[in-house]
Amino acid sequence: MGPSSQVSELLIAWCNGDEAALERLVPLVERELRRLAHGYMRREHPGHTLQTTALVNEAFIRLIDQKSPWQNKAHFFGIAAQIMRRILLNYARDQKRDKRGGGAFQVSLSEADAITAERSVELIALDDALTRLALIDERKSKVVELRYFGGLTVEETAEVLKVSAITVTRDWNMAKAWLAREIGDGA
Repeated sequence: MGPSSQVSELLIAWCNGDEAALERLVPLVERELRRLAHGYMRREHPGHTLQTTALVNEAFIRLIDQKSPWQNKAHFFGIAAQIMRRILLNYARDQKRDKRGGGAFQVSLSEADAITAERSVELIALDDALTRLALIDERKSKVVELRYFGGLTVEETAEVLKVSAITVTRDWNMAKAWLAREIGDGA
């Protein structure tokens, strides 16, 4: 049995109530969750206060709490990518709120603070545009989420969405053009 089918079988067993399956599952999925988190964090500024480990831990806690009926490994990591996107988006919105006086009193307006605020605004603008894209074409929105935020390859994205790699490539190119126009118009 290959690692992919082993993960799929453990996910199904865990969802069916086998708690021991979760113990065997954790080490198998941890490396991939770290890769996803690293893909997200690579797009953040260097001084970002949320670390990769914290993102992985928070995502895994939410995945455990969700305990969805996982179809397979690809489905699990697709949901993980969505959860990580939401965690980073909530973090960015919290940072933006804090910059407007919602948090502690800020004395310094360092360059790092400006970069953080700028990245938060960019992430929120992208999320808003993705939400609008999902209303027009949900699959293209999912492709962007999985490829950009999740760091999945074309083939992995195709597996999660159950479409061909050519369809993912076409959706990816069209979505990027649409998002560039949308975000450019809003700027």
